[in-house]
Amino acid sequence: MYDMKAIYEAQSVPHAIQLLQEHPQAKVIAGGSDVLVQIREGRLAGCELVSIYGLDELRGVTMETDGTLRIGSLTSFSHLTRDPLIQQYLPVLGQAADQVGSPQIRNIGTIGGNTCNGVTSADTASTLHALDAVIELTGPEEIRRLPIHDFYLKAGVVDLKPAEVQTGILIPRESYENCHGEYIKYSMRNALDIATLGCSVNVVLSEDKETYERIRIAFGVAGPVPLRATTAEEQGRGKPANEETVEAVAQWVLADINPRDSWRASKGFRVHLAQELTRRALRKATKRAGGAM
Repeated sequence: MYDMKAIYEAQSVPHAIQLLQEHPQAKVIAGGSDVLVQIREGRLAGCELVSIYGLDELRGVTMETDGTLRIGSLTSFSHLTRDPLIQQYLPVLGQAADQVGSPQIRNIGTIGGNTCNGVTSADTASTLHALDAVIELTGPEEIRRLPIHDFYLKAGVVDLKPAEVQTGILIPRESYENCHGEYIKYSMRNALDIATLGCSVNVVLSEDKETYERIRIAFGVAGPVPLRATTAEEQGRGKPANEETVEAVAQWVLADINPRDSWRASKGFRVHLAQELTRRALRKATKRAGGAM
């Protein structure tokens, strides 16, 4: 049994906002793979819930007129992985989504829930950071669009104002065009486990495939929130797409990360993982982009 006071089912986004205004202590529930666990553990015992799960307008992936890819916040991980637009333009995001939990969790869990949960280990979060994603938030008076780097405030906390609902995740065209990526998750088990460390890399190579025009590197569990290794990215920009640059970039990520000791892994082990996963992901992304690796 789940200890909840009441559950209200939204019929539309404006209705969801209205319900959240009427019940300011209520929590939004979508697939429930996070919220129901918290209720069962007692952390949200006796809570009120506003369910947005029935809002099909928040599902699916579309391309806007300027080439921006719009991902509805209720898109499940399973649908994300199989979506034709994701497969064509952003396979690395599908790859990350396919690392979440188990098939059952991927069928019910949503990308919006994965980001709104605010945890640094979320599998899609590091890839969305590497892609300069923009979070769309719909509230009583306005629609806000925040860079994902600004959406994460601190561990477990995101910039959601009262009565706001996350309605979409936007990937600008310049973030994915001519871009090839790789996501690697290190965990103790191959399924049903959170990341000890996650690393997402994407690259844009020069026309002759010899030079890095752009490198993006993002980590989960390398700090209190998902983060970009901007120093390492800059050190690799304009450099030859070869093993020497890969090694240099892997060394420079140490300037950007701040992992912690925990019962899952020591800080030293996470530092080692950050460097090694950067090497592996950068090599694979470079190879996918047509580079000689």
